[in-house]
Amino acid sequence: MQRSSITKLSSAFTALIIIVFGSYVIAAQTEISGTWTARESQKSPGKLQIGFERTQGVRGQNHHSSSFDLEDLRGISRSQIVNGRVAFSIVREAGTIECTGDFVDGRGSGTYRFIPNYGFADGLRARGFDVDSQGRGSQSIEERLFAAAALDVKMALADDLVSANFGKLTMGDLFKATIFKIDGRFMSEMKATGFPNLSMEDLVKARIFKIDAEFVRMVKDMGFGADNFENLVKYSIFKVTPEFLSELRNEGLTDLGPEDVVKLRIFKIDAAFVRQARAENPNATVQDIVNKKLGVWVKVK
Repeated sequence: MQRSSITKLSSAFTALIIIVFGSYVIAAQTEISGTWTARESQKSPGKLQIGFERTQGVRGQNHHSSSFDLEDLRGISRSQIVNGRVAFSIVREAGTIECTGDFVDGRGSGTYRFIPNYGFADGLRARGFDVDSQGRGSQSIEERLFAAAALDVKMALADDLVSANFGKLTMGDLFKATIFKIDGRFMSEMKATGFPNLSMEDLVKARIFKIDAEFVRMVKDMGFGADNFENLVKYSIFKVTPEFLSELRNEGLTDLGPEDVVKLRIFKIDAAFVRQARAENPNATVQDIVNKKLGVWVKVK
């Protein structure tokens, strides 16, 4: 090859690099594929519990399990999930999971591959979501899109959360909101109870421990340190109800801290027991009442 031809080829290759890469950062795509297992849910007939597993090099095995309605699995029939060869797909906004395999006696297994929808990630970025922060485990965008597809994360929920003016949210926050059914209305209602700075983690706690706006308002009206969200979490864990707080107040226990309230609940001390203890000792403290419950009470003569 003549030198002039080599020079032209080299120049063309350099130009191609400039055109392709330019000012862009091109990231290598991560292929998401692996094996799946499935069985019909015993509690919810018509639903399949499908687990997806893949090997991630030095990070070992990655496993994700979700429940799917049979109607969400395209290309599979009711009879096939008993016994049969299957080829089905799960089409979600974040991408499509394509599966092949077999069912034997109601249990299925096979292989899958994931086709990500990068437009979904672009849509989240446009809405202000932090999509590219890798967080723990240095997940690729494909891995995050796969998790979003398996959980059935929807853009409508992202829009709803944005409308609540909750602040900057990550893709992980969107996952939590999907799992725990946290929407813009719930966010707004909790803010309106006097806790304007709740984080997504706080809202997850609220969902787990069944704390809603009505519970917050009723407990706050009783006092007892209910202006602190963590105290509300404790009250919910130990089943401290507004009714219980009202009973304590009626028995003259008006200056209690959250720890005292929880202690009375732990030892199953009700209003009747408090009344009896204070009849014997009008100055009985919470610890005195607990001691009486434990059988180490010293009666005042």
